[in-house]
Amino acid sequence: MSVAPLATQRVHVELYMRWMQESRCLKPSTIARRLSVVAMFYRTCVIDNVLDHSPSQHVRRPSAPPESPTLGLTHLQFEAMLTAGRESTNINDFALVAMLGLLGLRIFEATGADIETLSEIRGHRVIRIHGKGDKVAQVPLPPAVGRAIDRSVNGRQSGPILRTRTGTRMDRHCATRRLKALQGTSGVTIERMHPHMLRHTFVTTMLDAGVDLRDVQIAARHADPRTTMRYDRARDNLDRHHNYILAAFMASAT
Repeated sequence: MSVAPLATQRVHVELYMRWMQESRCLKPSTIARRLSVVAMFYRTCVIDNVLDHSPSQHVRRPSAPPESPTLGLTHLQFEAMLTAGRESTNINDFALVAMLGLLGLRIFEATGADIETLSEIRGHRVIRIHGKGDKVAQVPLPPAVGRAIDRSVNGRQSGPILRTRTGTRMDRHCATRRLKALQGTSGVTIERMHPHMLRHTFVTTMLDAGVDLRDVQIAARHADPRTTMRYDRARDNLDRHHNYILAAFMASAT
């Protein structure tokens, strides 16, 4: 069924949602994200007086799960990927894994980074990142990440940090292929390797290391702390239950 966008009624949006659920079998979070785009489009039409009302206004979107559906790597798996990248004959592999997993960059931030964005501020080596929402951030480079980037740059003075074997800028598809190759080399057995898995690992590893949730939110550049909390795979870990913290604080009286 083909319907002109501006002639769409609420029933058409409902049918679109049912099609994604029953025919495409998409996850609730994916459906909710796509419906959010539709809702924003029609909201803009109403604001600009193109439409009198939004056909998506009363459509109930499926609720996203409280935890991220993406699974991060374990500590040992992450170490294996870093080792495989460092030992790879492709000079871009170590930088790719380090920028995604140790800096927590989104894939478009990592592949879009140029040599010219590297600088030094108050004794810290940093990289300037152009992130979501057209926001710019200065991200400090730990020594290991700096070495990985230097290896990828290989003496060049300009151009993309991450490149393909032919010298062009690496894109997300090339990055995914490189990560899958490193997965095979490292012996990490997971169902599906992709770039966001390493950003997820960045967040969960920091949380597992005891870094405060607010500090992790800042490091991941999440606008909403609830986004960071969705990554916390250990929130139900009894070893971290707050009862133990309170009991230790009151130990002298008990």
